[in-house]
Amino acid sequence: MINEYVVLDLEMTGLSAKTDQIIEIGAVKIKDGQVIDTMECLVNPNCKIPSRVVELTGITDEMVKTGVDKDEAVEALLDFIEGQILVGQNINFDYSFLKQWAVNHKRPLEAKACDTLKLARVLLPPEQPKKLESLCLYFGITRAREHRALDDAMETWQIFEKLKVLGMELENRETYFEPKPLTYRAKKQSPATPRQVQRLKEYRENHHIEDEINWENLTKSEASRIMDKYILVHGR
Repeated sequence: MINEYVVLDLEMTGLSAKTDQIIEIGAVKIKDGQVIDTMECLVNPNCKIPSRVVELTGITDEMVKTGVDKDEAVEALLDFIEGQILVGQNINFDYSFLKQWAVNHKRPLEAKACDTLKLARVLLPPEQPKKLESLCLYFGITRAREHRALDDAMETWQIFEKLKVLGMELENRETYFEPKPLTYRAKKQSPATPRQVQRLKEYRENHHIEDEINWENLTKSEASRIMDKYILVHGR
């Protein structure tokens, strides 16, 4: 059973590490079952937050306007978790956003983790829902602010400690609680070229297209994908 680790939770604009952005970071450093340090910050994604994410998290465009710059925030988080075992609810999902950033910025990033979702599937009855809110209800953990990074990280820490207690009854508990390497295959993304941006803007103007584009974070591959989609619908 590990006694030193960092619980990680991120809030994002969507589900894709390639195209979506981090909007909040929460991390809790644990030693011997106690919180010894925390990290929390809103992150400016330089794009509009989708309404469904605002409804889910309560995080608005106004709130992140004065948030930490994305590169600065992720750099600080990687320093915070360096050398630590990670714990999280479906942790590989959060890790994918950090790995994509690390690859884009040529920063090495490898980590091992314990996933409370996978542990809950082993240790709890099959009929018991395994979402974070369901696990909090199961273990009697009060939720202060739902879908806020630090609050979710604190709740995940409590869930993990309770799962550790249940795990003591397993014969091969070391196998289940052994931190596993996190994996996400990321390719380096390059910013869209000025020519791509100009072409997109001209095409949109000519065809009266008004959907939103995150110009600040637009990559070469995303610009190409958007143009291909436009041509498929509107022609050349």
